[in-house]
Amino acid sequence: MALSDQSFFHYSLLTYYLLGPPTIIALRFFQFPYGKYNRLGCGPTISPPLAWFLMESPSIFVPFLLFPFGQHFTNPKAFVLMSPFLLHYFHRTLIYPLRLYQSTTQQKSKTSIGFPLILAMNGFMVQLLNTYLQARWVSHYKSDYDSEGGLFWWKFFGGLVLFLWGMRINLWADKVLLGLKREGGGYKVPRGGWFDLVSGANYFGEIVEWLGWAVMTWSWAGFAFFCSTCSNLVPRACANHKWYLEKFGEDFPKNRKAVIPFFL
Repeated sequence: MALSDQSFFHYSLLTYYLLGPPTIIALRFFQFPYGKYNRLGCGPTISPPLAWFLMESPSIFVPFLLFPFGQHFTNPKAFVLMSPFLLHYFHRTLIYPLRLYQSTTQQKSKTSIGFPLILAMNGFMVQLLNTYLQARWVSHYKSDYDSEGGLFWWKFFGGLVLFLWGMRINLWADKVLLGLKREGGGYKVPRGGWFDLVSGANYFGEIVEWLGWAVMTWSWAGFAFFCSTCSNLVPRACANHKWYLEKFGEDFPKNRKAVIPFFL
């Protein structure tokens, strides 16, 4: 017997939540082989810019496929609510890979290896699940667009402040890291701004973004995205912080945290 649309949505949401704990546990023992942890022997590879485009692409095409079938397709508030998500992923899917490609081609010493194809395909599938949940909730299952007292707008603008603040941090940190990549000569300690507080300023910014999204959507789907972001990025940031400490020793700022300023 075929699942109803609502059952499929609920099972997909449950699956998304259940992915979190094993991800946290797994990342205590190993890191996905890209960036600092990239290595040979992980199967076929593709260029990192193409990999990022592939992994993030569902976030662009899935909302446009789902929205026409949602009960809120004619409600302008649904489009307003979805716009921050699309703004982030327009940059992450199209602009960031181009900037990464430019940094790679301008790099003085080109020693990087490709991005594992299997990891890119895994990222594509997870993003497909995530985007389905976010877009389907916003376009169909969210029920408080016309709540009394303007509660929708209070949640939207409150979350939007967090989202835009986090996005600004994330974009700035990406710019710093891509600048260091262009310089070549191997990895360097990023400094200045939020990097004086945390090693993973880019990750901190993204965590704040999706906390804002959870507030904007005020939903289990939005909160699942926030939890998923934390389960992936917090262990990664902690591993990066440890890697910096081991590689740079006394040259690494001792008061800097891994991902949450003054805390973690």
